[in-house]
Amino acid sequence: MLRHFDEELSALNQEIIKMGSLVEEAIYRSVESLKQQDKKIANAVIADDEKIDELELRLDEMCLDLIARRQPVAADLRFIDTAMKITTDLERMADLAVDIAERMLEIADQPLLKPLIDIPKLAVIAQNMTKGSIDAFVKRDVEIAKRTLQMENEADKLRNAVQDELVNNYIVKDGSTAPRAIPLLLVSRHLERICDHATNICEDVVYMIKGEVVKHHLWKLEQ
Repeated sequence: MLRHFDEELSALNQEIIKMGSLVEEAIYRSVESLKQQDKKIANAVIADDEKIDELELRLDEMCLDLIARRQPVAADLRFIDTAMKITTDLERMADLAVDIAERMLEIADQPLLKPLIDIPKLAVIAQNMTKGSIDAFVKRDVEIAKRTLQMENEADKLRNAVQDELVNNYIVKDGSTAPRAIPLLLVSRHLERICDHATNICEDVVYMIKGEVVKHHLWKLEQ
């Protein structure tokens, strides 16, 4: 019986990995659509979101089924509870990738206001934080969670840099640039929000492993 339960938990792990990979890909392709001004890529990101939504529902069903049939306690219960929270964060991250694709479609028929420098850097951090948060969960590794959390400050800095440049160097100086600048402002915000969701996952992972609430990074004070 215990072996079967372990197999079911392993299957849940694999589905989380699959969902995380799909979200990473959605983030990457959404930013690529912006860099290349490619409507086809953007529309594919939007269309493929349905797969992620369906996977979220399937994962929720798996978790609820495990709780009902196995009545897990302690570490196993925290694991399943964390899995349910993670799927919610991942689904929202995928929605933000869709938002990025939609912002790209708003400006697709116009030349980019400026070369994209900080937005691709922010996208890489968002992808890395997504991957790191899932790795921390799957491997039950607090150190991976901590390293991933440390990326958040750089994400905030890049978002602020994008916003400062677009507002001060473009919108303030020439209001006619606003229709092309505002979608880029929103893209930076969407990417930063993806990083926030990865942070949520990492904090939940630390709780899952240690059984300690670590919101607001209070666990750093214990080192």
